Amino acid sequence: MKFIHLSDLHLGKKISNLPMLEEQRHFLFNKVIPIIKEQEPDGILIAGDVFDRSNPPAEALALFDDFLVALTRLPKHLEVFVISGNHDGAERIAYGSRILDKSGLHMSPVYDGNITPITMKDAFGELDVYMLPFLRKATVQYYFPDENIQTENDAIAAAVKHMGIDTSRRTVCLSHQFVSGASISGAEESNVGGLDCISADAFAGIDYVALGHIHKPQSINKHVRYSGSPLKYSIAEVDHQKSITIVELKEKGNISITEIPVTPINDWYDLRGKFDEITSSAFRSQHPEYSNAYLRITLTDENDIIEGYRSLKKLYPNMVEMHYDNARTRASGIVPGATSSLTTDEDFIHQLFLKQNGREMNDQENQFIKTILKCDL
Repeated sequence: MKFIHLSDLHLGKKISNLPMLEEQRHFLFNKVIPIIKEQEPDGILIAGDVFDRSNPPAEALALFDDFLVALTRLPKHLEVFVISGNHDGAERIAYGSRILDKSGLHMSPVYDGNITPITMKDAFGELDVYMLPFLRKATVQYYFPDENIQTENDAIAAAVKHMGIDTSRRTVCLSHQFVSGASISGAEESNVGGLDCISADAFAGIDYVALGHIHKPQSINKHVRYSGSPLKYSIAEVDHQKSITIVELKEKGNISITEIPVTPINDWYDLRGKFDEITSSAFRSQHPEYSNAYLRITLTDENDIIEGYRSLKKLYPNMVEMHYDNARTRASGIVPGATSSLTTDEDFIHQLFLKQNGREMNDQENQFIKTILKCDL
């Protein structure tokens, strides 16, 4: 059984008030559809954050509708599985799901404690697909009050347990959560302290977990993977290589994962230099790729440029940020593009505590932080 795994489409997203809808349309129809025709998968897994907000604009709804219609008109029949993410309205994704099921379009219902798998069949036998939408601890607690649910990890583990998965069969699960061990870019939402982290062990026994939420493509282990977002949605993702994930499950235990790299119409770049250099005709002719790219521009001029932002915006209409890096900004402690040296949640909390209280944490406070940061890994 072969699947294409996608997630975090964020249809309708704007960057600095710049709509990305045409970029998204290009990805769906000029990248995904040709790859589907070439790879001939049996199913498509879309692991949440279809839209960028729970009440998406009409243009985003129309684009997703066009995409679903296109999938149903391909020569080879596809089973399409879509779950809601934290950016989606669960009710909107669920709307019409019982009717769409008949067309092979399976939209995750609003969670009510019950998840019924969709069963597919190939030469190796039957395979069950479970759709687990984005969940919060309180939701799972409501439906399973007898479970001892103290953390988000407990909640997802309980939800998976109550799915009643038969691990002797081949199984696939779509989920939209933050699984511990994932490398985040800063573009995704995550709670301070890692209190929403989920252990990969919560999905033990499932052959493939198609994750959404983290924008960087990556595997947590050989069974649990983030496909990543199709486009770069912030400067934090400038170094990401976006891709489409292909997962193939043969007999039980035989699974292979491959990536097909994809490039956007307009990429992201981090430019740095003096105003006269960046705006010169020679520079622009040498770098035509910047003309419509999404740019963060850092000017190193010692004096602020009058109308600098407006002038740059005329030359580079998709510029999303402009900063200065000079003696004045450094004296103020402003370092554009600086990356944090904090490597753990504990480091972050220590520095935040110091700034707010003017002192280091004592032993008792240190121990308290260590306790609450523990994830059940």
